[in-house]
Amino acid sequence: MQPNDNAFSVFLSDEDATIAFGAQLAKAIQPGLTVFLDGNLGAGKTTLTRGVLRGLGFTGRVKSPTYTLVEPYTVSSLYFYHFDLYRFNDPSEWEDAGFRDYFNPNSVCLIEWAEKAQGQLPRADWLIELAPEHEGRRLQLSALTPLGLACQNTLKSLSI
Repeated sequence: MQPNDNAFSVFLSDEDATIAFGAQLAKAIQPGLTVFLDGNLGAGKTTLTRGVLRGLGFTGRVKSPTYTLVEPYTVSSLYFYHFDLYRFNDPSEWEDAGFRDYFNPNSVCLIEWAEKAQGQLPRADWLIELAPEHEGRRLQLSALTPLGLACQNTLKSLSI
C-alpha cells in the first residue's frame, strides 16, 4: 500500500477533542499494531496517546517519554509502549537500547520521531500525522499494512 492510499483526516479543535479521538482510536487497535506519530514539537502526539490509553481503560498518569525514551503500560492483557526518539542522534541507538523485543504480536507500539531510527524500526501499520490548522490541529491517518487497514476499517465503522 502507498502512504496516501486508505487515508483519512479529521480536524481536532482542541486538547479535549484530541483525547476524545484517541479514545476512538483505542476501539480499533489490535495487538501487534505499530503506529508512527508524526508532527512538530507540541503537535499533540502525547495528548493523542493519552486519549488512546484512556480509551483502553488506563486511568494512571500518562507522560511524555522524551527523557525516558519509552513509557510502558499494561492494559488488561495488552502491552502498550509509547516511544519518543527525539533525543536519538543515530538510528543505531534504537538497536543498542534493546527496543526490538518490545515489538511483538502482544503489544501495541506508538513511536514519536520514528525518523530518528530510520532503517531500524519495524514497518508502521499506521502513520498518524498531526499538523496545526487554524486554532486546532489536523490529524491524518494512513493505513500502510493489511493490519493497519483492518484497524482503520474498524475505526471507520465506528462512525468517526
